[in-house]
Amino acid sequence: NKMLISLAEYAQMHGKEVSGIRRKCINGGFKTAQKIGRNWVIDSEEPLVDQRVTSGKYRNWRKEKKE
Repeated sequence: NKMLISLAEYAQMHGKEVSGIRRKCINGGFKTAQKIGRNWVIDSEEPLVDQRVTSGKYRNWRKEKKE
């Protein structure tokens, strides 16, 4: 039941900007994204996963003592 949709439709489904979704495709952030000619398509069922660090692990890293 794979249905390929355009990045514009995918971005609208997830409430994101098309440019950000396209950048993630170029960087290999999606498993099902593929380029057909000049257009990107993606499986409509692919989840949008945010890879940003939200744990605070890098917080104040500049202030930590340098050795």
